[in-house]
Amino acid sequence: MGTGVPASEQTSCAKGDPQVYCAKDTGDSEAVQVTDSESPEDSRSQDELGYSNPEDPGQLMASYEGRAQGYQVPAFGWRICLAHEFAEKRKPFNANDISLSNLIKHLGMGLRYLQWWYQKTQVEKKKPFIDLINSVPLRQIYGCPLGGIGGGTITRGWRGQFCRWQLNPGMYQHRTVIADQFTVCLRREGQTVYQQVLSVERPSVLRSWNWGLCGFFAFYHALYPRAWTVYQLPGQNVTLTCRQITPVLPHDYQDSSLPVGVFVWDVENEGDEALDVSIMFSMRNGLGGGDDASGGLWNEPFCLEHTTVTHITAFDPDGTGQQVWQDLLQDGQLDSPAGRSTLSQKGVGIAGAVCVTSKLPPRGRCRMEFSLAWDMPRIMFGAQGQVYYRRYTRFFGSDGDAAPALSHYALCRYADWEERISAWQSPVLDDRSLPAWYKSALFNELYFLADGGTVWLEVPEDSLPEELGGNMCQLRPLLTEYGRFGYLEGQEYRMYNTYDVHFYASFALIMLWPKLELSLQYDMALATLGEDLTWRRYLMSGVMAPVKRRNVIPHDIGDPDDEPWLRVNAYVIHDTADWKDLNLKFVLQVYRDYYLTGDQGFLRDMWPVCLAVMESEMKFDKDQDGLIENGGYADQTYDAWVTTGPSAYCGGLWLAAVAVMVQMAALCGTQDIQEKFSSILSRGQQAYERLLWNGRYYNYDCSSRPQSCSIMSDQCAGQWFLRASGLGEGETEVFPTQHVVRALQTIFEFNVQAFAGGTMGAVNGMQPQGVPDRSSVQSDEVWVGVVYGLAATMIQEGLTWEGFQTAEGCYRTVWERLGLGFQTPEAYCQKRVFRSLAYMRPLSIWAMQLALQQQHKKAELQTSRAQD
Repeated sequence: MGTGVPASEQTSCAKGDPQVYCAKDTGDSEAVQVTDSESPEDSRSQDELGYSNPEDPGQLMASYEGRAQGYQVPAFGWRICLAHEFAEKRKPFNANDISLSNLIKHLGMGLRYLQWWYQKTQVEKKKPFIDLINSVPLRQIYGCPLGGIGGGTITRGWRGQFCRWQLNPGMYQHRTVIADQFTVCLRREGQTVYQQVLSVERPSVLRSWNWGLCGFFAFYHALYPRAWTVYQLPGQNVTLTCRQITPVLPHDYQDSSLPVGVFVWDVENEGDEALDVSIMFSMRNGLGGGDDASGGLWNEPFCLEHTTVTHITAFDPDGTGQQVWQDLLQDGQLDSPAGRSTLSQKGVGIAGAVCVTSKLPPRGRCRMEFSLAWDMPRIMFGAQGQVYYRRYTRFFGSDGDAAPALSHYALCRYADWEERISAWQSPVLDDRSLPAWYKSALFNELYFLADGGTVWLEVPEDSLPEELGGNMCQLRPLLTEYGRFGYLEGQEYRMYNTYDVHFYASFALIMLWPKLELSLQYDMALATLGEDLTWRRYLMSGVMAPVKRRNVIPHDIGDPDDEPWLRVNAYVIHDTADWKDLNLKFVLQVYRDYYLTGDQGFLRDMWPVCLAVMESEMKFDKDQDGLIENGGYADQTYDAWVTTGPSAYCGGLWLAAVAVMVQMAALCGTQDIQEKFSSILSRGQQAYERLLWNGRYYNYDCSSRPQSCSIMSDQCAGQWFLRASGLGEGETEVFPTQHVVRALQTIFEFNVQAFAGGTMGAVNGMQPQGVPDRSSVQSDEVWVGVVYGLAATMIQEGLTWEGFQTAEGCYRTVWERLGLGFQTPEAYCQKRVFRSLAYMRPLSIWAMQLALQQQHKKAELQTSRAQD
């Protein structure tokens, strides 16, 4: 079944409700393939049946009263009973949660923000890139998103609802569409004996439908990019297993871009009577918002090959639903009117449905397959300036009529996708040395690569500026071959490719889609060489300064409600040209990306840019001791935590970047530059140890404030990147190994174990007296992505047990206690609040995986040498 919109509306933009061209079941023979009955005593192993989940799922499954384990549900992942209710209900961070002292500090910023917010929302009629007035409320409902990378996403909640939509680039709508449902109909001896919407909801519309599924007999299991929902139908001796599949495939740059999802239903008849089973998939055309009200929408069936799938082209999703319900109830099929529906009238919604039916003998099993595809090939960002084409149009065209072909392709290819997903995930899942929670976290946190407001765009060759990129030999071939990639800092912090945060998240890209990481780096290099001398007022300081200065790394690549890539630095809190971390993070990522890819052409292209940004950074070493100084304000990724003078975080990043410049200079054959940076490194190391090391850890900074002695959880970030890049020990040691290990042990003792009983990860700042640093609104937060990076550093330094203990606290808090799965926030406090849902930084968990892989390779090498 297809849904349609007028051709004039098929170009999506960043405002209003999108009209989705979607396809449910292609109507070919594979789309409705019904596997012949099988005996349940087949060759399935205990693991395939899901009987041997190695870890007690705890409270999330405490409400489950069923016995069914589902068909081939894996042992590892995030599992939750559909009847579960999260006891803890937190609220988004807002001004009421700021202490009086911090409120006074930020009073000027608050007043300037209110003025800016009013101008943006009431005058310009735009959405602020960070809306501190209207935070997204807590909804503990989300599950695996559907859709590949960059084509838009539709999130299906763990209770089965279609509830979060990102079809316009970077813009989210959090709305549950009631008509979007699966319904089961069971018939025995020609009579319908059971018909149920597979939803625990009890809505006020479609009242003729049988709602209120008993959630105590169903559970959800997520292992991204797949998810399973198991329904034991009470009194029917029937178990349904719905498997949801999205083509997110490492090192694949075609199918991973497709805007599709597949639902595979395995139906098991555990009784002694034959039955007919029907599954109906209904879906509304649009989301039920304001844009739908204008009318002119339609649905139409399509059939690529002859099948027995039945359908209904139109029913009212806001009415009682009696007609479609009775139609299905009568014979387990739908009437299947020919042709497209009439156009919807103004103010009247329209929905359609498809239905697949199968005969199921006693003790048998059958399979039914549905696909969902949406085709919005041309996009415009909020400024309505330039038309872009999504990546998948390279393979399926840009005319807006590809949904049937996409749907057909998905149903033909999903088995291959699953084989590739299993081959990728199995080495981790089968590794008995890894804890079960980690296996869930590692794959499920990847949801953000697709559902981070992500765009993956085609790049016409004539769109790249010759004057800026002319010296980068691989720029054009790489961008034209692999496209342009952008993902948001967070679903609530709407800036593409926020670079100080990407520093943490980038491990997922470089390990799984390295060409996209290199593409992003080339885009960042281009933006670095450009400038925008438009003056504007920055909200924290009130100072006027240019939008973008030349030869400094931009904070972000732009706002999807404006014109990203053409207008960078949507962030207006600080003038980030004076931030101390951005330039350093570029240099460190360039070398790490070279180390992991071996791409020498990339390194040569980036070398001049690295020289330029390090030259810009030199001015921050005011006393010429080889160590930069922070400026007495929050001039780094902790943008509300003031840093003064030499600091553990930025000073460590600086020394690591200088060390990397020494390595790159040698590779590029520039001995004079190598000697220059070697001299800086030697002086800087001495200053860093003299000014910051206190015998147990590196002090936060060198200010005269009491909190200068705070224990910062992120103080070893420079060492983290060095070790990830094959440096930081032996001849390339920058920080004394014994100091690094001692600092990590101190962090574990104070920031982890002495905080919330060691159950919530690592607090950003802890005073040496053992109480959290509350000198800023960020120092007493836990940042999930920072904790995963800290855990990776611990693993690198041989503190593997401590690393897993540290990271486990975050996973348990977010996924099991707070109900924030598939919307992992940037931050939470020990009590009451969270901040910035669905955030980029937690992708840093893939740095843990890299550390484990490197640890394993090192052990193998040592064993091999010992044998020789």
